[in-house]
Amino acid sequence: MLPVRTDSSDGKGLELGAKLAEEDENHLPPLQMLAVYYHNLLRHAEQVNGNKPFRPHSRIWQRYGDIGRLIAMAKTPSTIVPALSFLTTSEQHPPGAICAISGDDAFLRHETRMALIHALNQVGQDGVDNEPTWESFDGRVAEMADLMDALRERSLFGSERRIVVVEEADALVKRYRERLELYVEKPVSDAVLVLEVKTWPGNTRLAKAVAKSGLTIRCQVPQQGRELTDFIKQLKDWLIHIARVKHQTKLERPAVDLLLEQLPTEVGILYQEVAKLSLLTDEEGVVDTDLVRNHVGDWRTRKTWDMIDAAAEGRAAEALDQLDRLLAAGEDPHALLPQMASTFRRFAAAARAYEQAEQQGRPMSLRAALQHSGVPSFKLSAAEGQLKQIGRPRAKQLYRWLLAADLQLKGYNSGKERARRVLETLIVRLARQTAVVQ
Repeated sequence: MLPVRTDSSDGKGLELGAKLAEEDENHLPPLQMLAVYYHNLLRHAEQVNGNKPFRPHSRIWQRYGDIGRLIAMAKTPSTIVPALSFLTTSEQHPPGAICAISGDDAFLRHETRMALIHALNQVGQDGVDNEPTWESFDGRVAEMADLMDALRERSLFGSERRIVVVEEADALVKRYRERLELYVEKPVSDAVLVLEVKTWPGNTRLAKAVAKSGLTIRCQVPQQGRELTDFIKQLKDWLIHIARVKHQTKLERPAVDLLLEQLPTEVGILYQEVAKLSLLTDEEGVVDTDLVRNHVGDWRTRKTWDMIDAAAEGRAAEALDQLDRLLAAGEDPHALLPQMASTFRRFAAAARAYEQAEQQGRPMSLRAALQHSGVPSFKLSAAEGQLKQIGRPRAKQLYRWLLAADLQLKGYNSGKERARRVLETLIVRLARQTAVVQ
């Protein structure tokens, strides 16, 4: 343990050091937390020294002993973090009054936004999570005055904290850069402004100000070098985290290594692939290398999602042709249904939400219904067109069709040929020509 004197009158700073010293040396806090403690201790040491800079070999060094030598090297944790680090350990990256989500990976931006909103949940005195009030703006047309009104607005329901998210905020930043710089200096104390941008040069005054007092989350996939190596390591950790937290399965380390060997480094595809593999696990819930080897392939994975898109868009002939190619390549039809169902269930849920909103006298857009059903933002435009093609009557029957298909595949005589016919029937039911007949 670290030797720290606690008999000095400088109690506040030394108390922080003593708190560390009391920790068992085998269970010390994370390095980032240590940096925070040491940084705070250094600030107090400078106050004790008459607000003069902390110099090596001074009396402060001697009074703080080994802690003093460590705090001289400590730095405040960076407020610019990679998206995958934030998604895995959001509790270690508290947001400020303004946050920037930057990068061109739409899937990462969507996941980061939702994780950030979740992290801003407040726990009430009764110990119940209170969902904060949040509002979304389109940065291409939004006005600064509207954002300020939303940030200052108070709701009769929900928590006290307001969250204002500006999607596609590049144009807004370009129009109101100076006003945003002023806002960072004096933000609304109980509100959070989130800017989603594709480009965010770190050398601008606005980016520097946000990094200093707020939080910047990078949603960019590096192309080469050390950054790509670090990104892939974070990606593997995050996929294991997602499998455990969202799907209650154990994604083994060798399995995730094999997964990235067989698939491109596209976060959205890998996320969907982990979801598919989780559906295929046995009662132990383990995704191992055998499962990955048997059900994952670069060409087959792309063709599977292409087949599902073709089916949803009513292009039955193309979808049937792709299904035939997949089965000829060795894909198991029993493994294809869970992937198809994961997409079609969202359409069914969106149709139900849309109809319920209509019945309650508060109509919602198809896009909002799809987002409510869990469709990622980068898929919303395509999904909206697909749901329109399917139409309300068929969308309302999707749950029943999927249940029937699942029961047929689990029947006593559900061989591969029978399973093939089940999938073909589902595709034909969604064809454009079928919509006219029905």
